Amino acid sequence: MAVKIRLKRMGQKKRPIYRIVVADSRSPRDGRNIEEIGTYDPNPETAQVSINEELAKKWLANGAKPTETVARLMKQAGIEK
Repeated sequence: MAVKIRLKRMGQKKRPIYRIVVADSRSPRDGRNIEEIGTYDPNPETAQVSINEELAKKWLANGAKPTETVARLMKQAGIEK
């Protein structure tokens, strides 16, 4: 089973808020996830990233691959592989 760390879209129309989740790569974008490890709010007036560092490192050690966007967000938050 290929596991990815990716974004799950939430929020209102034209005002997205994303959850950073660990999910099977075959599941749909907003479908079932294994675990939620953080949030990302890209809205200009409130741009924020919060990631649980312990969970992120645990999943990276177990072989989960982050998407390009999540890898960039993790780097901004100071979480390295």
